[in-house]
Amino acid sequence: MIRVLLADDQTLVRAGFRSILDGEDGIAVVGEAADGAEAVRLTRQVRPDVVLMDIQMPGLDGLAATREIAASSDVRVIILTTFDLDDYVYGALQAGASGFLVKDTEPAELIHGVRVVARGDALIAPSITRRLISEFTARVSHPDPGPRLSALTQREREVMALVAAGLSNDEIAARLVLSPATAKTHVSRIMTKTQVRDRAQLVILAYESGLTVPGWLARS
Repeated sequence: MIRVLLADDQTLVRAGFRSILDGEDGIAVVGEAADGAEAVRLTRQVRPDVVLMDIQMPGLDGLAATREIAASSDVRVIILTTFDLDDYVYGALQAGASGFLVKDTEPAELIHGVRVVARGDALIAPSITRRLISEFTARVSHPDPGPRLSALTQREREVMALVAAGLSNDEIAARLVLSPATAKTHVSRIMTKTQVRDRAQLVILAYESGLTVPGWLARS
């Protein structure tokens, strides 16, 4: 059972999300928060698997709440907002969010997103991905490989770059002529070696370290 906490300052929005999610097999809404501080408190109290977090809330906002939750637990956070602005996306991922969806997402996509993030994968709405990569490039003018990449083998660096390009484990396996299980093992080992919590954080590290740049996959 995937346990979900809803964090949004609008009662009707929370009711809508609860109606969608509680009707699904294997998903249960275990709490509701009206602001960021309550979201942090309830996360510690009810230990959800996934938090659906609004960004703009009174008091402690969604980004600050996400940062606190990510720093103190392995709970996954999906940011939900009316806006798909780059600053929000970048800030949410930097804060430790595992997913980002706009509020006009279809119910089926919301359910899929909860399941994807609960199993440890990253989720970013397709409409956001292209501008997100451009945002990384603009902000990271001087990439720094840092010590975390030094432990990776050449094959692991290749796999990490493909993760950053948005490929799934199956797609990575096909491109590198590996089995899907081997590709999944590579990704897990990379996350362990680089000390990141999920694929979203791995993407950030790949761009900030200079391991990959926008458009390289299309040119290769």
